[in-house]
Amino acid sequence: MSTGGNGETKGKGNGKLSKVEALKRESQYLKLPLLDELNAGGASISDDAMQILKFHGSYQQDDRDVRVQRRREGQEPAYSFMVRVRIPGGRIDARQYLACDELARSVGNGTLRITTRQEFQLHGVLKQDLKATVRRINETLLDTLAACGDVERNILCCPAPIHDRVRARMQEDCAALAAHLSPRASSYWDIWLDGEKIDNPDAPKPGPALVPTPGDDAVEPIYGKTYMPRKFKTAFALPDDNCTDAYANDLGFLAVVEGGELVGYNVVVGGGMGTTPSARKTFPAVAVELCYVPRSEVLRIAEAVVKVQRDFGDRGDRKRARLKYVIFDWGIDAFRSKVEEYLGGPLTPPKDLPVTEVDDHLGWHEQGDGSWFLGIPVENGRIKDEGSLRLASGLRAYFERYGAPARLTCLQSILLADIPADRKDEVNAWLEEYGIASVERTSTVRRWAMACPALPTCGLAVTESERVLPSVLDRFEEAMAALGLEGERYSVHMTGCPNGCARPYNCDIGLVGRGASKNPDGSPGPGTYTIFLGGRIQGDRLNVLFKDYVPIDRIVDELIPVFSRFKAEREEGESFGDFCHRVGVEALAAEAAASSSASEPAKA
Repeated sequence: MSTGGNGETKGKGNGKLSKVEALKRESQYLKLPLLDELNAGGASISDDAMQILKFHGSYQQDDRDVRVQRRREGQEPAYSFMVRVRIPGGRIDARQYLACDELARSVGNGTLRITTRQEFQLHGVLKQDLKATVRRINETLLDTLAACGDVERNILCCPAPIHDRVRARMQEDCAALAAHLSPRASSYWDIWLDGEKIDNPDAPKPGPALVPTPGDDAVEPIYGKTYMPRKFKTAFALPDDNCTDAYANDLGFLAVVEGGELVGYNVVVGGGMGTTPSARKTFPAVAVELCYVPRSEVLRIAEAVVKVQRDFGDRGDRKRARLKYVIFDWGIDAFRSKVEEYLGGPLTPPKDLPVTEVDDHLGWHEQGDGSWFLGIPVENGRIKDEGSLRLASGLRAYFERYGAPARLTCLQSILLADIPADRKDEVNAWLEEYGIASVERTSTVRRWAMACPALPTCGLAVTESERVLPSVLDRFEEAMAALGLEGERYSVHMTGCPNGCARPYNCDIGLVGRGASKNPDGSPGPGTYTIFLGGRIQGDRLNVLFKDYVPIDRIVDELIPVFSRFKAEREEGESFGDFCHRVGVEALAAEAAASSSASEPAKA
């Protein structure tokens, strides 16, 4: 692929751009045809406008639970929109939380969802309410810009509100990079805010491009007229606390600490979870080491990596448009040389600092300034009232009463910060009043599990995920209690399709939606899943296929023999994922297949 001096790009091979590339090129910096269609009547927008809408932080969806029935009745789909709130580093204040909560109740479906990228999602927003919703979010000094689309997505950072210089500097670097890599064109403010830009006076401001290249553009100096070939994701983490899953990102910064000071970062590149099983050319990947940079070089190295991907990522085939494919095709040495070419100098080799641990930051913790923070588990990130659990009402009451800030985690939980020591008992009583489970009352498997939304809103889902994972975890809890492994820490990530939004390919147990089934009325049924084993909670290793097309009610049964062997043969301190990796997932799968075959009744 080549790039021109004005940011125009061409696809690989025969040079033909994908349809989305053509739409971006003709959109006048993400304005058309979205602006015209938003101002028109109706409940939906065209597919072309929807592709541009993504850059503004929203997806058009329809309720798949009623899709078949509405089609039979001659009605159009039940359209609504998901609005994603960009929150770099997961930092929010009480006013911002309460505004998102109010929007969820007034224009959404009554729930807020914490994403795996430290954001909020509003579901069920109607087209007529979109503009007012985005304006209200901006009025709180948050936004939806670049929460979706072919740009730098929400940048992740360790959310623990611990008052030390390392975490404070990491959050500063995260915020500065989020500002630097934000789109610069005025379309977002023209469409949603009538040209008004509501700035946070305390937030970093985007500066000039730091790595001049021929592909730069006057309006979008980093992205050019056609932006990135595909989405781009970045995370900041600590080697002893990879709570942001840095290796699953296109670009990761692992903190290098010397003498209690953050001096720089090991940079890793090329992570990405999405794959298409029917296309062998696609695959998940964990990031590989690129270099070490001092803190002062964070913006420059990030911009250089982004621009190499901008100029050489595949714009003809969106299935192979992520950075991981450039690195796979070239090799890391050639990629490193190209980044050095863009920077105009050599890169420094990375430090020897492997990832060793992950902390979910749940429960009570001292902040280091005399106050405490409380990490509350939120199952699958869904903040709602259901039965005796009144999480939505409880959090609303908490933020109204205390006005304290909070942080969102990449495991879809929330951390309540700045709680005075003399109010801990009062906050514990609040948990009891609203039926909110503390981490002490949450099973280990449930604590480390997560799921994508899947049905009924995601158009890509082939099976259930969020709605069925709780029942799967119930079965895990029963099985682990029977084996005496209820305290064992391992990660279970479930997705409703192979795109990997809940990062199922680098955890201990990945459950990936594989095949759809149908209910008697023709609507999608629970379907089947692929089970992957042998990753680990630290996130720096891919797992391996264990068994394919497993019905949901058979998932735990298929894994009980593996857990039994793990209990009997594990080495001291060995995790479940490390055990599967050491023994070999292929060997475990062959053993399971032989056992299943032997247990089948003999045929006449």
